[in-house]
Amino acid sequence: MEPRFFSDCQARVAAELISGRWPMVVLYSLSYGAARPGDLRRQIGGISQKVLTGTLRRLEHNGLVERQRYAEAPPRVEYSLTTAGKDLLVPIRALGDWAEVYADRLPTESKP
Repeated sequence: MEPRFFSDCQARVAAELISGRWPMVVLYSLSYGAARPGDLRRQIGGISQKVLTGTLRRLEHNGLVERQRYAEAPPRVEYSLTTAGKDLLVPIRALGDWAEVYADRLPTESKP
């Protein structure tokens, strides 16, 4: 039987982990090292605190980032990539390389 892109295949499961506007951007930003949420917002630009928090929680739930809470006053939280998150940077960078070559040929808006 020829391999296909079934709804429950592993490639689709992996794609779900990084689907959306911000997950790959957040993962790429964390490739430079652990960061506090405020630092991530400044690095990324254009992302609200609410969306960043939701994205970080989703990535943490999926095992791609880890949250480190420090018992300080005021409390400090940092996020960093897990091994799985670091390994995911390989295809993310490959997709970025592809986009660099083809971006000028792609439509700027999604149209059916």
